[in-house]
Amino acid sequence: MALKPLLQPTSEISHLDIHFSQLMSRLAPNDGTIVALAAALVSSRTRAGHICLDLSDLQDDTFLRDALGSMLDSFEPLPANQDIRTQLQQSEVVGSPGEFKPLILDAADRLYLQRYWAYQDELASFIREQAVKTTPVNDAATVRDALARYFPDSAGEERPNWQQIAAATALLKRVVIISGGPGTGKTYTVAKILALLIEAADPKELRIALAAPTGKAAVRLQESIKQVKASLACSEAIRGQIPEQAKTLHRLLGTIRDSPYFRHNQNNKLELDLLVVDEASMVDLALMSKLIQALPGQAKLILLGDHNQLSSVEAGSVLGDICDSGTDHARTTHFLRQLSEIVPDATNLLSGGPGKGLQDCIVYLKKSYRFKSEQGISKLSAAANNGDGQEALSYLQDPDLPEVEWHDATTEKLADRLAEAFSNYEFGEAGRCFRQFERFRILCAVRGGPDGVDRINEQIEQAVKGKHKWQEDQGWYAGQPLLITQNDYRLGLFNGDLGIVLPDESNDGMLRVFFQTEEQDFRKIAPFRLPEYEAAYAMTVHKSQGSEFEHVLLLLPAQDSPVVTRELIYTALTRAARKVEVWGVEDAFIQAVNRKIRRTSGLRDAVWQRRVDEPVSIQIDKQKFHRRKTDNKD
Repeated sequence: MALKPLLQPTSEISHLDIHFSQLMSRLAPNDGTIVALAAALVSSRTRAGHICLDLSDLQDDTFLRDALGSMLDSFEPLPANQDIRTQLQQSEVVGSPGEFKPLILDAADRLYLQRYWAYQDELASFIREQAVKTTPVNDAATVRDALARYFPDSAGEERPNWQQIAAATALLKRVVIISGGPGTGKTYTVAKILALLIEAADPKELRIALAAPTGKAAVRLQESIKQVKASLACSEAIRGQIPEQAKTLHRLLGTIRDSPYFRHNQNNKLELDLLVVDEASMVDLALMSKLIQALPGQAKLILLGDHNQLSSVEAGSVLGDICDSGTDHARTTHFLRQLSEIVPDATNLLSGGPGKGLQDCIVYLKKSYRFKSEQGISKLSAAANNGDGQEALSYLQDPDLPEVEWHDATTEKLADRLAEAFSNYEFGEAGRCFRQFERFRILCAVRGGPDGVDRINEQIEQAVKGKHKWQEDQGWYAGQPLLITQNDYRLGLFNGDLGIVLPDESNDGMLRVFFQTEEQDFRKIAPFRLPEYEAAYAMTVHKSQGSEFEHVLLLLPAQDSPVVTRELIYTALTRAARKVEVWGVEDAFIQAVNRKIRRTSGLRDAVWQRRVDEPVSIQIDKQKFHRRKTDNKD
């Protein structure tokens, strides 16, 4: 069998994957068919969000059929994993961890592209090294008083007070991960943590940066910080040191035009003592690796997010891997002793767990202050997160839960609902227009097909056309919402940014696209200058991450689809603050909630030190790997 000439594009394997496979064949012409196939598949898996290819998947007929399609019928059965591993190890283009070769095969039979193995190793090494570092508290009584002032006890408050535990952990640890669902007070807690750390550092002034993966998430973070800091039980001097401006991670690191690298890197560190990153579940492996490379050695890192949400669009499930999918590990005895000195309730926490300290750095906020436990959205999102599709559907169909509604998407009523969804949408002053538009959003699980974003946006645009005056020969109209789908570093626009077309009164009413800035001002850009974009009446659930809307309409495909998972549904449901309506088919909905997403990665094993026997002394020439010219220059 000659596999290499038979490789053809499929729904899973692209021309890019085939070209990569052919490159590997040219570099190692004596390799067999297994190496060519593995190269194409690992490239394909990385594009699909996985960090690596698990060789055990090659024994799965369903996996192979999905990847290769009808090509599979032309191939002989693949050999056992051990034989596949042997052939890969003998290849000139496959190396072991620590070697500089295009493909890396670890001891757990995971095959990586070199750069993704390096990203994973860089991040895992950072987490392991920082997790063991603890800063002792010199005056426990003073810290106890400060914690009681910032997090006072109240009747009915959960015990222990997990927000207080999170703050104390931030005092003691160099890296802190605070995970919690919607309304659990993550940004509320971090605002108080900032005040506590500033107070503890006095007289030194801390250099603090706030960041998020998207512009929308950055704006929400700074709004929350600004709101909370006004009511903090601290001096004006401390309050004045709490920053109110948040940046996107790209802006923080400093983008370089036409380059995947940043101005700030391991050779040009960020000048800060503390970095807070919100919506960390959206950060992919490559970006997180580049971020930690740019952190100074003494800086604290606080990651905020919900590990149950969808992972990043790009490769990796970083927050979920670090949190070990939400496993509540017992804290180490040594750390719990330190924690108990400043938080008396900490004595009730589980202790004596094995490990080197990562479990000490993770705090789960469990109480929702946005939804009462008996409210519909709270019950519905909990059932979805637990993977109980039947229970989730019963809540949607319960007339006693007015915050949530179920609708059969196969009825003609859906077309009427879409036609009237934005019928009352009026344009005017930019700030009012953005606030109005953010109240309601249609979220779709998929992009293509009759229930996908493209088709739904087209339907809605047809319905609203008659209400708006279109600009001759260009098709722009006032009130038109646009979603940027391609990064443009020159304009400072990034994938996911929302713009609304409005008249620019300072320029004779010419139509311009208004974008909300991180400073809560507005930028105005001529429509013809925009990078690629799409209509934004409906958006994918992935694009909605980091956003919150009063009312969400979730539209699910009528046919069961493997891309519709409990994480996707949970993420969509938790975008809503007041009301959710789900349109779908009952059986498909139940199957989707019962289906859990799986992303192949070695990061979890690496950060939790569950590695099988493999080299532990890893040295890579980072300058050679990144092939930089001079990354620390503009």
